[in-house]
Amino acid sequence: MNNQKCSPLLQKPRGRTRIIQCIYVVGFMDLFGVSMIIPLLSHHVKALGASPTVAGIVGSTYGILQLFSSTIVGSWSDVVGRQYSLLTCLLLSALGYGLLGMSTSITLFVLARIPVGLFKHSLSICRALLSDLVSESERPLVMGHFNAASSVGFILGPVVGGYLTEHDGGFYTSSFTCAVIFLTNAGLVWMLPWSETLILHNDNDSSNDTSKVCHDNNCSKSVRNGSRANSHHPVSAAETDPGSRAPGTHRGGLGWREVSLLRPAWRQLSSVGSKIYMVASSDMWDLFLMRLLMGIAIMLYHSNFSLAMEERFSLKPKVTGYLISYSSTLGALAGLLVGPVTQLYGKNMPALLLHSTVLTCSLIFLYAAAPSVWQVLLTATFFTISTTIGRTCITDLELHRGGAQASGTLIGAGQSVTAVGRILAPLLSGLTQEFSPCGPPSLGVVLALAAVGLMLIRIPKWDRKGMTKESQALSD
Repeated sequence: MNNQKCSPLLQKPRGRTRIIQCIYVVGFMDLFGVSMIIPLLSHHVKALGASPTVAGIVGSTYGILQLFSSTIVGSWSDVVGRQYSLLTCLLLSALGYGLLGMSTSITLFVLARIPVGLFKHSLSICRALLSDLVSESERPLVMGHFNAASSVGFILGPVVGGYLTEHDGGFYTSSFTCAVIFLTNAGLVWMLPWSETLILHNDNDSSNDTSKVCHDNNCSKSVRNGSRANSHHPVSAAETDPGSRAPGTHRGGLGWREVSLLRPAWRQLSSVGSKIYMVASSDMWDLFLMRLLMGIAIMLYHSNFSLAMEERFSLKPKVTGYLISYSSTLGALAGLLVGPVTQLYGKNMPALLLHSTVLTCSLIFLYAAAPSVWQVLLTATFFTISTTIGRTCITDLELHRGGAQASGTLIGAGQSVTAVGRILAPLLSGLTQEFSPCGPPSLGVVLALAAVGLMLIRIPKWDRKGMTKESQALSD
Protein backbone atom coordinates (compact mmCIF):
# COMPACT_ATOMS: atom_id res chain seq x y z
CA MET A 1 0.00 0.00 0.00
CA ASN A 2 2.77 2.39 0.90
CA ASN A 3 4.46 1.74 -2.41
CA GLN A 4 1.34 2.78 -4.30
CA LYS A 5 0.92 5.80 -2.06
CA CYS A 6 4.48 6.99 -2.52
CA SER A 7 4.79 7.38 -6.26
CA PRO A 8 3.75 5.85 -9.56
CA LEU A 9 7.43 6.09 -10.52
CA LEU A 10 8.08 2.90 -8.55
CA GLN A 11 6.45 0.90 -11.33
CA LYS A 12 8.89 -0.41 -13.96
CA PRO A 13 8.72 1.73 -17.10
CA ARG A 14 8.15 -0.15 -20.32
CA GLY A 15 10.73 1.93 -22.16
CA ARG A 16 13.54 0.68 -19.94
CA THR A 17 13.47 -2.81 -21.45
CA ARG A 18 13.78 -1.37 -24.96
CA ILE A 19 16.77 0.75 -23.95
CA ILE A 20 18.53 -2.16 -22.25
CA GLN A 21 17.98 -4.37 -25.30
CA CYS A 22 19.56 -1.68 -27.51
CA ILE A 23 22.62 -1.71 -25.26
CA TYR A 24 22.79 -5.51 -25.65
CA VAL A 25 22.87 -5.00 -29.43
CA VAL A 26 25.66 -2.43 -29.08
CA GLY A 27 27.68 -4.90 -26.98
CA PHE A 28 27.15 -7.71 -29.48
CA MET A 29 28.17 -5.59 -32.48
CA ASP A 30 31.15 -4.12 -30.62
CA LEU A 31 32.85 -7.44 -29.92
CA PHE A 32 31.71 -8.85 -33.25
CA GLY A 33 33.64 -6.13 -35.06
CA VAL A 34 36.69 -6.30 -32.79
CA SER A 35 36.98 -10.09 -32.96
CA MET A 36 37.07 -9.88 -36.76
CA ILE A 37 40.35 -7.97 -36.46
CA ILE A 38 42.15 -9.44 -33.42
CA PRO A 39 43.23 -12.79 -34.97
CA LEU A 40 44.56 -10.98 -38.06
CA LEU A 41 46.70 -8.30 -36.39
CA SER A 42 49.86 -10.34 -35.84
CA HIS A 43 49.77 -11.70 -39.40
CA HIS A 44 49.33 -8.20 -40.82
CA VAL A 45 52.21 -6.77 -38.77
CA LYS A 46 54.44 -9.60 -39.98
CA ALA A 47 53.31 -8.99 -43.58
CA LEU A 48 54.37 -5.34 -43.20
CA GLY A 49 57.91 -6.57 -42.54
CA ALA A 50 58.12 -6.23 -38.76
CA SER A 51 60.55 -8.41 -36.81
CA PRO A 52 59.17 -10.48 -33.91
CA THR A 53 60.55 -7.92 -31.43
CA VAL A 54 58.98 -4.97 -33.23
CA ALA A 55 55.72 -6.91 -33.58
CA GLY A 56 55.73 -7.51 -29.82
CA ILE A 57 56.32 -3.84 -29.05
CA VAL A 58 53.60 -2.77 -31.49
CA GLY A 59 51.22 -5.33 -30.03
CA SER A 60 51.78 -4.02 -26.50
CA THR A 61 50.91 -0.44 -27.53
CA TYR A 62 47.18 -1.10 -27.24
CA GLY A 63 47.43 -2.63 -23.75
CA ILE A 64 49.60 0.19 -22.41
CA LEU A 65 47.24 2.85 -23.75
CA GLN A 66 44.25 1.01 -22.26
CA LEU A 67 46.02 0.84 -18.90
CA PHE A 68 46.25 4.64 -18.62
CA SER A 69 43.03 5.61 -20.40
CA SER A 70 40.47 3.20 -18.90
CA THR A 71 40.02 4.99 -15.58
CA ILE A 72 40.19 8.47 -17.13
CA VAL A 73 37.58 7.78 -19.82
CA GLY A 74 35.34 5.97 -17.32
CA SER A 75 35.52 8.92 -14.93
CA TRP A 76 34.90 11.32 -17.83
CA SER A 77 31.69 9.42 -18.61
CA ASP A 78 30.56 10.10 -15.02
CA VAL A 79 31.19 13.81 -15.54
CA VAL A 80 29.81 14.55 -19.02
CA GLY A 81 27.22 11.79 -19.19
CA ARG A 82 27.03 8.44 -20.95
CA GLN A 83 25.76 9.73 -24.30
CA TYR A 84 28.65 12.02 -25.17
CA SER A 85 31.34 9.73 -23.81
CA LEU A 86 29.90 6.65 -25.55
CA LEU A 87 29.48 8.47 -28.86
CA THR A 88 33.03 9.83 -28.63
CA CYS A 89 34.48 6.40 -27.94
CA LEU A 90 32.55 4.76 -30.78
CA LEU A 91 33.39 7.44 -33.36
CA LEU A 92 37.10 7.59 -32.49
CA SER A 93 37.31 3.80 -32.44
CA ALA A 94 35.72 3.79 -35.91
CA LEU A 95 38.38 6.29 -36.98
CA GLY A 96 41.11 4.00 -35.63
CA TYR A 97 39.80 0.92 -37.43
CA GLY A 98 39.35 2.97 -40.60
CA LEU A 99 43.00 4.04 -40.40
CA LEU A 100 43.92 0.42 -39.79
CA GLY A 101 42.30 -0.39 -43.13
CA MET A 102 44.74 2.02 -44.76
CA SER A 103 47.86 0.90 -42.88
CA THR A 104 50.45 0.00 -45.48
CA SER A 105 53.42 0.57 -43.14
CA ILE A 106 54.36 -0.04 -39.51
CA THR A 107 54.09 3.70 -38.79
CA LEU A 108 50.50 3.89 -40.05
CA PHE A 109 49.65 0.71 -38.15
CA VAL A 110 50.89 2.22 -34.86
CA LEU A 111 49.05 5.50 -35.54
CA ALA A 112 45.85 3.55 -36.19
CA ARG A 113 46.15 1.74 -32.86
CA ILE A 114 46.46 4.97 -30.84
CA PRO A 115 42.80 6.16 -31.04
CA VAL A 116 41.60 2.60 -30.48
CA GLY A 117 43.87 2.17 -27.45
CA LEU A 118 42.77 5.47 -25.96
CA PHE A 119 39.03 5.34 -26.66
CA LYS A 120 37.98 1.70 -27.10
CA HIS A 121 36.03 1.79 -23.83
CA SER A 122 32.54 1.49 -25.27
CA LEU A 123 31.79 -1.76 -23.42
CA SER A 124 32.82 -0.25 -20.07
CA ILE A 125 30.55 2.75 -20.61
CA CYS A 126 27.70 0.43 -21.66
CA ARG A 127 28.11 -1.45 -18.37
CA ALA A 128 28.07 1.82 -16.46
CA LEU A 129 24.91 2.86 -18.32
CA LEU A 130 23.23 -0.45 -17.48
CA SER A 131 24.22 0.07 -13.86
CA ASP A 132 22.54 3.48 -14.00
CA LEU A 133 19.30 2.04 -15.35
CA VAL A 134 18.68 -0.96 -13.10
CA SER A 135 18.43 -1.57 -9.38
CA GLU A 136 21.12 -3.39 -7.44
CA SER A 137 19.01 -6.53 -7.26
CA GLU A 138 18.62 -6.60 -11.07
CA ARG A 139 22.21 -5.66 -11.87
CA PRO A 140 23.83 -9.15 -11.87
CA LEU A 141 21.12 -10.50 -14.18
CA VAL A 142 21.36 -7.60 -16.63
CA MET A 143 25.17 -7.65 -16.60
CA GLY A 144 25.13 -11.39 -17.23
CA HIS A 145 22.86 -10.97 -20.25
CA PHE A 146 25.06 -8.15 -21.57
CA ASN A 147 28.17 -10.32 -21.21
CA ALA A 148 26.38 -13.18 -22.97
CA ALA A 149 25.39 -10.97 -25.91
CA SER A 150 28.94 -9.60 -26.19
CA SER A 151 30.42 -13.11 -26.04
CA VAL A 152 28.23 -14.28 -28.91
CA GLY A 153 29.64 -11.45 -31.00
CA PHE A 154 33.16 -12.48 -30.01
CA ILE A 155 32.46 -16.04 -31.18
CA LEU A 156 30.97 -15.09 -34.55
CA GLY A 157 33.43 -12.33 -35.46
CA PRO A 158 36.47 -14.54 -36.20
CA VAL A 159 34.35 -16.68 -38.53
CA VAL A 160 33.44 -13.66 -40.67
CA GLY A 161 36.94 -12.20 -40.41
CA GLY A 162 38.49 -15.49 -41.51
CA TYR A 163 36.14 -15.67 -44.49
CA LEU A 164 36.98 -12.12 -45.59
CA THR A 165 40.70 -12.79 -45.22
CA GLU A 166 40.58 -15.54 -47.83
CA HIS A 167 39.96 -12.87 -50.49
CA ASP A 168 42.46 -10.33 -51.82
CA GLY A 169 42.92 -7.45 -49.41
CA GLY A 170 40.98 -9.36 -46.78
CA PHE A 171 42.58 -7.59 -43.81
CA TYR A 172 41.74 -4.16 -45.18
CA THR A 173 38.17 -5.26 -45.95
CA SER A 174 37.80 -6.58 -42.39
CA SER A 175 39.15 -3.32 -40.94
CA PHE A 176 36.76 -1.14 -42.95
CA THR A 177 33.88 -3.48 -42.06
CA CYS A 178 34.77 -3.09 -38.38
CA ALA A 179 34.82 0.71 -38.80
CA VAL A 180 31.36 0.61 -40.39
CA ILE A 181 30.10 -1.52 -37.48
CA PHE A 182 31.31 1.08 -34.97
CA LEU A 183 29.71 3.87 -36.97
CA THR A 184 26.45 1.89 -37.00
CA ASN A 185 26.74 1.49 -33.24
CA ALA A 186 27.24 5.25 -32.91
CA GLY A 187 24.06 5.83 -34.93
CA LEU A 188 22.14 3.41 -32.72
CA VAL A 189 23.43 5.13 -29.57
CA TRP A 190 22.51 8.54 -30.98
CA MET A 191 18.93 7.40 -31.62
CA LEU A 192 18.43 6.11 -28.07
CA PRO A 193 15.82 8.11 -26.11
CA TRP A 194 18.38 9.68 -23.76
CA SER A 195 15.91 12.03 -22.12
CA GLU A 196 13.84 8.99 -21.20
CA THR A 197 17.00 7.25 -20.00
CA LEU A 198 17.71 10.06 -17.54
CA ILE A 199 14.15 9.97 -16.20
CA LEU A 200 14.26 6.18 -15.94
CA HIS A 201 17.50 6.33 -13.97
CA ASN A 202 16.11 8.89 -11.55
CA ASP A 203 12.99 6.74 -11.20
CA ASN A 204 15.18 3.71 -10.54
CA ASP A 205 17.00 5.56 -7.75
CA SER A 206 13.58 6.28 -6.26
CA SER A 207 12.74 2.58 -6.25
CA ASN A 208 16.11 1.72 -4.67
CA ASP A 209 15.26 3.93 -1.69
CA THR A 210 11.60 2.87 -1.46
CA SER A 211 11.82 1.44 2.04
CA LYS A 212 13.34 4.61 3.47
CA VAL A 213 10.90 6.86 1.66
CA CYS A 214 7.78 4.94 2.56
CA HIS A 215 8.76 4.54 6.19
CA ASP A 216 8.68 8.30 6.51
CA ASN A 217 5.42 8.54 4.54
CA ASN A 218 7.20 11.23 2.58
CA CYS A 219 8.25 10.99 -1.01
CA SER A 220 11.07 13.53 -0.86
CA LYS A 221 14.44 11.88 -1.38
CA SER A 222 17.85 12.38 -2.92
CA VAL A 223 18.06 11.77 -6.62
CA ARG A 224 21.43 10.53 -7.84
CA ASN A 225 22.32 10.48 -11.48
CA GLY A 226 24.84 7.75 -12.11
CA SER A 227 26.41 9.72 -14.92
CA ARG A 228 26.66 12.93 -12.88
CA ALA A 229 27.30 12.88 -9.15
CA ASN A 230 24.81 15.18 -7.49
CA SER A 231 24.70 16.27 -3.91
CA HIS A 232 21.97 14.79 -1.76
CA HIS A 233 19.05 17.08 -1.10
CA PRO A 234 15.25 16.75 -1.04
CA VAL A 235 13.58 17.22 -4.38
CA SER A 236 10.34 18.99 -5.00
CA ALA A 237 7.17 17.42 -6.30
CA ALA A 238 7.89 18.91 -9.70
CA GLU A 239 11.15 17.01 -9.82
CA THR A 240 9.67 13.67 -8.85
CA ASP A 241 6.71 13.92 -11.22
CA PRO A 242 7.79 13.32 -14.81
CA GLY A 243 4.62 14.91 -16.07
CA SER A 244 5.45 18.21 -14.44
CA ARG A 245 8.79 18.73 -16.19
CA ALA A 246 9.74 18.98 -19.80
CA PRO A 247 11.23 15.89 -21.39
CA GLY A 248 14.99 15.92 -21.26
CA THR A 249 15.28 18.21 -18.25
CA HIS A 250 16.59 17.43 -14.81
CA ARG A 251 17.16 19.24 -11.54
CA GLY A 252 18.03 22.90 -11.89
CA GLY A 253 16.03 23.31 -15.11
CA LEU A 254 18.84 22.54 -17.54
CA GLY A 255 18.20 20.12 -20.38
CA TRP A 256 20.16 16.87 -20.41
CA ARG A 257 21.76 17.99 -23.67
CA GLU A 258 22.89 21.29 -22.14
CA VAL A 259 24.62 19.97 -19.03
CA SER A 260 27.59 18.40 -20.82
CA LEU A 261 28.04 21.25 -23.29
CA LEU A 262 28.01 24.02 -20.69
CA ARG A 263 30.79 22.55 -18.56
CA PRO A 264 34.21 24.08 -19.37
CA ALA A 265 37.08 21.71 -20.09
CA TRP A 266 38.90 22.65 -16.88
CA ARG A 267 35.79 21.87 -14.84
CA GLN A 268 35.52 18.49 -16.51
CA LEU A 269 39.19 17.74 -15.83
CA SER A 270 38.79 18.81 -12.20
CA SER A 271 35.75 16.55 -11.76
CA VAL A 272 37.55 13.63 -13.43
CA GLY A 273 40.54 14.09 -11.13
CA SER A 274 38.38 14.25 -8.01
CA LYS A 275 36.52 11.07 -8.94
CA ILE A 276 39.74 9.18 -9.64
CA TYR A 277 41.16 10.39 -6.32
CA MET A 278 37.97 9.29 -4.55
CA VAL A 279 38.35 5.75 -5.91
CA ALA A 280 42.12 5.65 -5.32
CA SER A 281 41.71 6.71 -1.69
CA SER A 282 38.76 4.40 -0.98
CA ASP A 283 38.92 1.15 0.96
CA MET A 284 38.56 -0.98 -2.19
CA TRP A 285 42.14 -2.18 -2.55
CA ASP A 286 41.06 -5.72 -1.67
CA LEU A 287 38.62 -5.99 -4.58
CA PHE A 288 41.09 -4.53 -7.08
CA LEU A 289 43.86 -6.85 -5.83
CA MET A 290 41.53 -9.85 -6.15
CA ARG A 291 40.66 -8.77 -9.68
CA LEU A 292 44.37 -8.55 -10.55
CA LEU A 293 45.28 -11.92 -9.01
CA MET A 294 42.39 -13.78 -10.63
CA GLY A 295 42.83 -11.94 -13.93
CA ILE A 296 46.46 -13.04 -14.19
CA ALA A 297 45.57 -16.60 -13.08
CA ILE A 298 42.91 -16.89 -15.81
CA MET A 299 45.21 -15.38 -18.45
CA LEU A 300 47.94 -17.87 -17.49
CA TYR A 301 45.43 -20.68 -18.02
CA HIS A 302 44.74 -19.44 -21.55
CA SER A 303 48.25 -18.18 -22.39
CA ASN A 304 49.80 -21.38 -23.73
CA PHE A 305 46.69 -23.52 -24.13
CA SER A 306 47.30 -24.43 -27.78
CA LEU A 307 51.00 -25.15 -27.28
CA ALA A 308 50.36 -27.19 -24.11
CA MET A 309 47.73 -29.31 -25.85
CA GLU A 310 50.20 -30.04 -28.63
CA GLU A 311 53.10 -30.88 -26.32
CA ARG A 312 51.14 -32.82 -23.69
CA PHE A 313 48.60 -34.69 -25.83
CA SER A 314 49.88 -34.27 -29.42
CA LEU A 315 46.66 -32.52 -30.43
CA LYS A 316 46.53 -30.84 -33.81
CA PRO A 317 45.81 -27.09 -33.86
CA LYS A 318 42.47 -27.77 -35.53
CA VAL A 319 41.27 -29.90 -32.61
CA THR A 320 42.56 -27.34 -30.13
CA GLY A 321 40.59 -24.70 -32.04
CA TYR A 322 37.43 -26.76 -31.53
CA LEU A 323 38.15 -26.87 -27.78
CA ILE A 324 38.59 -23.09 -27.66
CA SER A 325 35.37 -22.54 -29.63
CA TYR A 326 33.56 -24.88 -27.26
CA SER A 327 34.80 -22.90 -24.24
CA SER A 328 33.83 -19.58 -25.85
CA THR A 329 30.32 -20.83 -26.58
CA LEU A 330 29.94 -21.99 -22.98
CA GLY A 331 31.12 -18.56 -21.81
CA ALA A 332 28.28 -16.92 -23.74
CA LEU A 333 25.72 -19.32 -22.28
CA ALA A 334 27.18 -18.97 -18.77
CA GLY A 335 26.21 -15.29 -18.78
CA LEU A 336 22.57 -16.39 -18.72
CA LEU A 337 23.20 -18.41 -15.54
CA VAL A 338 24.41 -15.47 -13.48
CA GLY A 339 20.92 -14.26 -12.54
CA PRO A 340 19.57 -17.65 -11.35
CA VAL A 341 22.80 -18.40 -9.44
CA THR A 342 22.74 -15.06 -7.60
CA GLN A 343 19.10 -15.72 -6.71
CA LEU A 344 20.12 -19.13 -5.39
CA TYR A 345 22.70 -17.46 -3.14
CA GLY A 346 20.18 -14.92 -1.92
CA LYS A 347 22.27 -12.18 -3.57
CA ASN A 348 25.10 -12.88 -1.12
CA MET A 349 27.76 -11.73 -3.58
CA PRO A 350 30.84 -12.18 -1.34
CA ALA A 351 29.96 -15.84 -0.73
CA LEU A 352 29.28 -16.42 -4.42
CA LEU A 353 32.59 -14.76 -5.37
CA LEU A 354 34.49 -16.87 -2.82
CA HIS A 355 32.95 -20.12 -4.03
CA SER A 356 33.51 -19.31 -7.71
CA THR A 357 37.13 -18.39 -6.95
CA VAL A 358 37.72 -21.66 -5.09
CA LEU A 359 36.15 -23.58 -7.97
CA THR A 360 38.28 -21.70 -10.52
CA CYS A 361 41.44 -22.43 -8.53
CA SER A 362 40.56 -26.13 -8.32
CA LEU A 363 39.83 -26.35 -12.03
CA ILE A 364 43.13 -24.72 -12.99
CA PHE A 365 44.90 -27.29 -10.81
CA LEU A 366 42.98 -30.16 -12.42
CA TYR A 367 43.84 -28.82 -15.87
CA ALA A 368 47.54 -28.59 -15.00
CA ALA A 369 47.50 -32.18 -13.71
CA ALA A 370 45.09 -33.58 -16.34
CA PRO A 371 46.23 -37.00 -17.61
CA SER A 372 43.91 -36.98 -20.64
CA VAL A 373 42.15 -34.69 -23.08
CA TRP A 374 38.77 -35.66 -21.65
CA GLN A 375 39.72 -34.28 -18.26
CA VAL A 376 40.83 -31.06 -19.95
CA LEU A 377 37.44 -30.89 -21.69
CA LEU A 378 35.64 -31.44 -18.37
CA THR A 379 37.64 -28.79 -16.55
CA ALA A 380 37.20 -26.34 -19.44
CA THR A 381 33.41 -26.74 -19.17
CA PHE A 382 33.17 -25.73 -15.53
CA PHE A 383 36.10 -23.29 -15.75
CA THR A 384 34.24 -21.13 -18.25
CA ILE A 385 31.13 -21.05 -16.07
CA SER A 386 33.01 -20.24 -12.84
CA THR A 387 35.07 -17.42 -14.39
CA THR A 388 32.00 -15.83 -15.99
CA ILE A 389 30.18 -15.79 -12.65
CA GLY A 390 33.29 -14.54 -10.85
CA ARG A 391 33.76 -11.59 -13.23
CA THR A 392 30.14 -10.53 -12.80
CA CYS A 393 30.39 -10.83 -9.01
CA ILE A 394 33.49 -8.69 -8.65
CA THR A 395 32.08 -5.99 -10.93
CA ASP A 396 28.86 -5.94 -8.91
CA LEU A 397 30.80 -5.68 -5.64
CA GLU A 398 32.91 -2.82 -6.99
CA LEU A 399 29.80 -0.91 -8.05
CA HIS A 400 28.12 -1.54 -4.71
CA ARG A 401 31.14 -0.45 -2.69
CA GLY A 402 31.85 2.62 -4.81
CA GLY A 403 28.28 3.83 -5.35
CA ALA A 404 26.29 4.75 -8.43
CA GLN A 405 27.78 8.23 -8.65
CA ALA A 406 31.11 6.86 -9.88
CA SER A 407 30.11 3.73 -11.79
CA GLY A 408 32.07 4.77 -14.88
CA THR A 409 35.18 5.51 -12.81
CA LEU A 410 34.91 2.19 -10.98
CA ILE A 411 34.44 0.10 -14.12
CA GLY A 412 37.28 1.99 -15.80
CA ALA A 413 39.55 1.40 -12.81
CA GLY A 414 38.70 -2.30 -12.97
CA GLN A 415 39.66 -2.34 -16.65
CA SER A 416 42.97 -0.63 -15.83
CA VAL A 417 43.72 -3.33 -13.28
CA THR A 418 42.89 -5.98 -15.88
CA ALA A 419 45.21 -4.20 -18.34
CA VAL A 420 48.04 -4.55 -15.81
CA GLY A 421 47.31 -8.27 -15.79
CA ARG A 422 47.44 -8.38 -19.60
CA ILE A 423 50.91 -6.84 -19.48
CA LEU A 424 52.23 -9.14 -16.73
CA ALA A 425 50.64 -12.44 -17.82
CA PRO A 426 52.63 -12.96 -21.06
CA LEU A 427 55.89 -12.26 -19.21
CA LEU A 428 55.06 -14.68 -16.39
CA SER A 429 53.82 -17.26 -18.87
CA GLY A 430 57.07 -17.14 -20.84
CA LEU A 431 59.22 -17.47 -17.72
CA THR A 432 57.30 -20.43 -16.26
CA GLN A 433 57.00 -22.15 -19.62
CA GLU A 434 60.79 -22.44 -19.67
CA PHE A 435 60.42 -25.11 -16.98
CA SER A 436 57.30 -26.97 -18.10
CA PRO A 437 54.22 -26.70 -20.35
CA CYS A 438 52.26 -26.88 -17.10
CA GLY A 439 54.20 -23.96 -15.62
CA PRO A 440 51.74 -21.15 -16.47
CA PRO A 441 48.63 -22.86 -15.05
CA SER A 442 50.62 -23.99 -12.00
CA LEU A 443 51.53 -20.38 -11.25
CA GLY A 444 47.87 -19.53 -11.87
CA VAL A 445 46.92 -21.95 -9.08
CA VAL A 446 49.28 -20.15 -6.68
CA LEU A 447 47.81 -16.73 -7.55
CA ALA A 448 44.25 -18.03 -7.26
CA LEU A 449 45.08 -19.47 -3.82
CA ALA A 450 46.41 -16.05 -2.82
CA ALA A 451 43.09 -14.52 -3.93
CA VAL A 452 41.16 -17.09 -1.87
CA GLY A 453 43.31 -16.33 1.18
CA LEU A 454 42.75 -12.60 0.74
CA MET A 455 39.00 -13.14 0.56
CA LEU A 456 38.96 -15.30 3.70
CA ILE A 457 40.72 -12.48 5.55
CA ARG A 458 38.57 -9.66 4.19
CA ILE A 459 35.08 -11.20 3.91
CA PRO A 460 34.42 -11.13 7.70
CA LYS A 461 34.67 -7.33 7.43
CA TRP A 462 32.03 -7.19 4.70
CA ASP A 463 28.27 -7.37 4.82
CA ARG A 464 26.30 -9.65 2.49
CA LYS A 465 26.70 -7.17 -0.36
CA GLY A 466 30.45 -6.70 0.11
CA MET A 467 30.32 -3.28 1.83
CA THR A 468 32.97 -2.83 4.52
CA LYS A 469 31.93 -1.53 7.90
CA GLU A 470 34.05 1.59 7.33
CA SER A 471 32.29 2.27 4.00
CA GLN A 472 28.90 1.74 5.61
CA ALA A 473 29.72 4.25 8.31
CA LEU A 474 30.80 6.82 5.72
CA SER A 475 27.70 6.31 3.57
CA ASP A 476 25.45 6.59 6.62
